[in-house]
Amino acid sequence: MKHLFIVLLVFFSVSGYSQIKIIHFDSGKLQEKRELYVSLPASYEKNPTKRYPLLILMDGDYLLNPFLGTLNYGAHWDDLPEVIVVGISQGQNNQRSIDCGLDEVTGMPDGKSVDFFDFISLELLPFIQHDYRTTNFKIIAGHDITAAFSNFFLYKENPLFNAYICLSPELPVNMENDMPDILDSIKQPIFYYLSSADGDDKKMQERIKNFDTKIQTKKNPNLNYKFENFNDVSHFSLVLHSIPTALYQIFAAAQPISVLEYDTKIVTLKEGYVDYLKNKYDIIENSFGIKNPIRITDFKAIEAAIIENKDYNELDALAILADKSYPKSMLGDYELATMFEKKGDNPRAVRYYMSGFNKEEIADLTKDMMFAKAEELKKTFAKKPKIKGKVGQDVEAKQEVIEETPASETPVSDEKKQ
Repeated sequence: MKHLFIVLLVFFSVSGYSQIKIIHFDSGKLQEKRELYVSLPASYEKNPTKRYPLLILMDGDYLLNPFLGTLNYGAHWDDLPEVIVVGISQGQNNQRSIDCGLDEVTGMPDGKSVDFFDFISLELLPFIQHDYRTTNFKIIAGHDITAAFSNFFLYKENPLFNAYICLSPELPVNMENDMPDILDSIKQPIFYYLSSADGDDKKMQERIKNFDTKIQTKKNPNLNYKFENFNDVSHFSLVLHSIPTALYQIFAAAQPISVLEYDTKIVTLKEGYVDYLKNKYDIIENSFGIKNPIRITDFKAIEAAIIENKDYNELDALAILADKSYPKSMLGDYELATMFEKKGDNPRAVRYYMSGFNKEEIADLTKDMMFAKAEELKKTFAKKPKIKGKVGQDVEAKQEVIEETPASETPVSDEKKQ
């Protein structure tokens, strides 16, 4: 790229994220250098092939740390994915008012604000996407006039951003009338979060609520919309209340299986538990471009639903998926051992518990546990009861531990497990 930028040393960071770089970006559209804050996830250097969603923050001077705090907390609990965050500095010399200046009659960008719009769409995004490993999923966020300005990216036939976080927007002329129709006509999936507070200017708050009322009448299946109005909250503290809800709304599909999801969507299924798990991670990849291994906790949730519904044969498919996701671990053998144990075939269960014993431990699955399970089940067929033969002789009833599978048994579909 031809843009000249200077990376400066920064003396602050947020736990969980790498150091924040301050970049002086030479903008041809604005005919000036603009200060940017770039924050990369802590795993960025450790995983050189991993890509991350992108969050663009207007008012980066004061929105950066609140967003990083929420993202860091969510990532700690594996509730939110790691995100590349780029904040645009607008806090000096009345910059935000210049960037977001609008025509008083039309309410549309005018003069320098047109240049600022082009700076984001034609310079900033291409630069970030070229120099950093981003997915195609992009979020933009702003507060009051910058929040309202972010809406103009939705006026394009193909919006540049997939998600919009509008914190108490100071709506320009006619926007509360135009935007609902625009959102209703969107042809691609869009996340839209809107908030206001009792501490907002009353006229501003009234227009935001009117905006919400009109959006609520729209039924566009492509629109994932949420509105919050906060009581006893100021125009500025609203930011801290809104950010967690907005991010959790956007990334809801990427979260681990929750108790609510388990109770309402999974255990109620009559079949297809493993397909549900596959589809969940397909949605994460297709929606956000995030390629993450299936969480162990999600494997265990599906296992629990299978067992609760006594559909034990599905544990075979879960084992195959486990071997694909964690090929060196004992997880796949554990699922097969559990399947045979639940079906009453303890010799085969012992076989797979011992097979897993020779593989890598994972989560709460340990070699000691696998060995203990095998030894416990061996006791059920260690004693060989005697029965009378046809001529009165004693005949020992034998049970083979690792021999032939009864013909009536459901076969394991993964041949390498035989």
